[in-house]
Amino acid sequence: MKNISKLSTGLCVAAVAASAMLSSCTDKFEQWNINPNEVTPDMMDRDNLKTGALYSQMQRGVFVVGQDLGGTYQIHQMLNADNYAGYFANIKDSYDIGNRHSDHYAMVSKWFTLPFDDAYPNIMQPCKQLFENSEEGSMDRAMATVVKVFGMHRITDKYGPIPYSKFGTDIAVAYDSQKDIYDQFFTELDDAIETMSDYVAAGSSNYMARYDNVYMGNVNKWLKFANTLRLRLAMRISYVDEAKARTEIQKALDSSAGLMSSNADDAVFHNNTNSFVFTNPIWEVTQSFNDMRMSATMDVYLNGLEDPRRAAYFTAVNGEYHGMRNGMTSGFAQMAAVTSAANFESDSDLPWMRAAEAYFLQAEAKLRFGLGSSDAKDLYEQGIRTSMASNNVSSGVDSYIANSTNTPSTSWKNPATSQNVNVASMVSSLPVAWDDAASTEKKLERIMTQKWIALYPDGQEAWSEMRRTGYPGWVRISTYASASGVSENDIIRRIQFSTTELSNNSANVQEAIKLLGGQDNAGTHLWWDVKN
Repeated sequence: MKNISKLSTGLCVAAVAASAMLSSCTDKFEQWNINPNEVTPDMMDRDNLKTGALYSQMQRGVFVVGQDLGGTYQIHQMLNADNYAGYFANIKDSYDIGNRHSDHYAMVSKWFTLPFDDAYPNIMQPCKQLFENSEEGSMDRAMATVVKVFGMHRITDKYGPIPYSKFGTDIAVAYDSQKDIYDQFFTELDDAIETMSDYVAAGSSNYMARYDNVYMGNVNKWLKFANTLRLRLAMRISYVDEAKARTEIQKALDSSAGLMSSNADDAVFHNNTNSFVFTNPIWEVTQSFNDMRMSATMDVYLNGLEDPRRAAYFTAVNGEYHGMRNGMTSGFAQMAAVTSAANFESDSDLPWMRAAEAYFLQAEAKLRFGLGSSDAKDLYEQGIRTSMASNNVSSGVDSYIANSTNTPSTSWKNPATSQNVNVASMVSSLPVAWDDAASTEKKLERIMTQKWIALYPDGQEAWSEMRRTGYPGWVRISTYASASGVSENDIIRRIQFSTTELSNNSANVQEAIKLLGGQDNAGTHLWWDVKN
């Protein structure tokens, strides 16, 4: 009995101990069963990872940056809007699609499809997921909205109608008219600016810094950027809907957040920041690939005006800066050796929007509508000064602004053959110096010429402004592809709808063509493109 008693006692003690251990185990079950290599929901909430990672993806999707993405950027931007704006010209004899392409205004399906097909998984889809992971009125949504509007206005300004308001509601998504898209842009910017302003007013200044490669979370700078973006979009619609444009311009001018005002406000996507490293795609395409060069249009403006930004923008060849004419069909090997590449390094940052643009936008608003308190001349000259500062140019700025003698070159000299092409009837003929006695239209031409120079290297915005205003004039391409729908001597007006969409969303694309108001070709004007 004693032995049984001892055994019973031992079993009881063991049972109690086991019970305590079991209780302890179950208390820590979740803790002990966490994969140390996975991010937990709590960690994602604590580090903003549920929204921050998506926000980073959106930023990288605007201009498409990363390692080995130079070819994608080339098709998105350089063989697209950069050609059309007259910033760059093709220097490669042939691609896998042949030797007639966008530099000749020929529409290459896989090229004009790519910007659309990339924008939705890289901007719209992560934005949708970010909204699902965040609360209404949150800073996450506000900051993501600004990036979305910035990224997607570039897409609608390529194509016209696009899926926007109904994105994510169905597999086959209906398109919005460009007017409705712009109206939504303004509404979204209203909400985003209000949320960010409240955040700053409450005493906070940074948000999602570790996911932001542009301003590193500086909300005040994002506010200025958003306000300047509103001004850009307002001016874009100023010829088609002046009343709406005036309203939005005034909002931008009245905003307590202010506009971008110095090169310290420049929106630049920084390399090697927040553990993200990319190869600068402009360097990659113009210097590593050796596929693109300065265009003849940029050549005649920078050289004719003796612009101090030449060395900041392009590389010298034997101490000179020369460009290639867009649309050429031969002589590429010879031209490659004597024309200028873009002056970027492999690890250079990538500009998004410069503060100089804000001054040129204000100068136009004052000139055409009398809006704002500053003088158009002062705003114009400050735009030039700010552009110079953004490009680290300090010498010769005052004399450049005051120069009333130099004008864009009236001929383009082929640097390989020394043949001169008369371009006097193609390009603007005004010197830099402001002329109070000039007509409103001539003053606008002067503003837009300097704005075009200052917008470099963003050919998308430059091309949009050339279509909107007709300024500045450009060196006509050498060979037109008539099948594109662009009349000879006209500028390309848009790119065609995505062939992926034509295959998978055909009914909605057909409705989009009706919204476009013309044929689905490169000669049809967009909604806001009504002046010329």
